[in-house]
Amino acid sequence: MASQTVENYLKAIFHLAQKNQDINPTELAQTLSVSVPTVNSMAKKMAALAYIEYEKYKPLRMTEKGRKEAALIIRKHRLIEMYLVEKMGFGWEQVHQIAEQIEHIKAPLFFERIDQILGFPKYDPHGSPIPNKQGEIEAVSFRALTECKAGKLFILRGLRDSSEEFLKYLNAKNLALGTKIEILKIEDFDKNMTISYQNPTQLKEAQQEVLSELVCAKLLVEEI
Repeated sequence: MASQTVENYLKAIFHLAQKNQDINPTELAQTLSVSVPTVNSMAKKMAALAYIEYEKYKPLRMTEKGRKEAALIIRKHRLIEMYLVEKMGFGWEQVHQIAEQIEHIKAPLFFERIDQILGFPKYDPHGSPIPNKQGEIEAVSFRALTECKAGKLFILRGLRDSSEEFLKYLNAKNLALGTKIEILKIEDFDKNMTISYQNPTQLKEAQQEVLSELVCAKLLVEEI
């Protein structure tokens, strides 16, 4: 049974592997805020558990066993986040740290019950896909708002950044998942976007906002 530390390493390696299958130990150390020797020491232990492939002075690579184990940890995390938002009234900016602690509970029936209560959701409160019980993750085809053209209509489906800071920024702008967005104008110089949108949970008139390219790159949308 994986320890909490091993589980945290698995998640970090899993997320880094989405960009590159070969994981640089230095990048992993920076992600986890530990030293490279600490990463190398843990990598040997994880290789013994068959979670990763490890050779001295070479990149790390996640095995299929490690990938599945990481996905199941992420499943627990995202189910907890969804439960906290949907059933306990937490804001989407409040749930990450709580889920970080609860995800390490070794009680499969507990998480199966949460899944059932929620109606078997496919996405977490930030629009990220929830892995199924086999550790399989549904591919999503949403694109960044920066890839879209003016004059089109979209629905906000997910985020590339679910940090508390960014979520509070979106709260202040009244932007939430499910929001319908119309791109009114894209500036040639700095790619800032003027958008019109309406929060689906509020009975307010559509509002306009100018969003930077940095923000738009973090908003994942689906054309309607």
